[in-house]
Amino acid sequence: MELTQLEYFITVAKLQHMTRAAKALNLTQPALSHAISKLEDELGLPLFDRGGRNIRLNRYGVQFAKRVEEALRSIEGGMQEIREWSDPDTGLISISYLNILGVDLVPNLVQKYMQEHPKVRFELFQGNLGDLDEHFELGSSDLIITSRESTVMKHEWLIIQKVPLYIVVPARHPFARQSSLSLTKLSGEPFVGLKKNCGLKATITARLENTGFQLASTYDAEDLVTVAGFIKAGLGVSVLPQTPGLMLEGLAWIPIAEEGWVWEIGLKWRKDRYLPAAAKAFIHFIEQLQVSSATTTQP
Repeated sequence: MELTQLEYFITVAKLQHMTRAAKALNLTQPALSHAISKLEDELGLPLFDRGGRNIRLNRYGVQFAKRVEEALRSIEGGMQEIREWSDPDTGLISISYLNILGVDLVPNLVQKYMQEHPKVRFELFQGNLGDLDEHFELGSSDLIITSRESTVMKHEWLIIQKVPLYIVVPARHPFARQSSLSLTKLSGEPFVGLKKNCGLKATITARLENTGFQLASTYDAEDLVTVAGFIKAGLGVSVLPQTPGLMLEGLAWIPIAEEGWVWEIGLKWRKDRYLPAAAKAFIHFIEQLQVSSATTTQP
């Protein structure tokens, strides 16, 4: 049974005349008659009472027509949804992002984008790095906002922002009033680290590899907010981005003396996977933000 057979059947059922139905469908009458007969053969019973070119639905045809009309309406509704989802002005943008980015960055991006595209819908998923990678690789999200270090060869990468990293100590710590500090000065200090599922973990590890200096963690936290809380409680020191959600009272933020200590956050997507037009439009939006930001910061 084919979709075209069902469409032919509904047309004949509505017009109750084979010749007029064939004309409406732009078919020859024999071709239409053959299609209807084939449908009846597949069902194993007649759908029409025939009297020459005039035909009338029998009781089986009436019942079947109700179901076919419901099915065709459902298919048409599904096609309309897909068209809307793929339309850059009305579509669905599916994004996964790291937990800490839900405090400030992601809401701001969504708010700015919806000012220009008010009919677009967002499907958002937040979690730790492991959650996001699994969600992303399964195809549950088209885009992911994360750390650069999580990208691999099959991923495309577009930077959103570079966030400076700081040495963070309790406000009463001897280092608290330093204008800048080398990471080597933290040797021997209890260090609050991060578990591998935290997006910043890979960034800090990569930066430390470049310096040849290692920091042994006394504690490993699940997320950045917990790290800030441990430092505030006087349980150690750490390296954090100065972002909303982490700016707790009782913390001292000290610039790192070594160069290159920034957390690069960006947009990632699979180059080997189909991207709907709405997702492509959001990527273009991020690109334009970068162009605007670069123009603004030029002397």
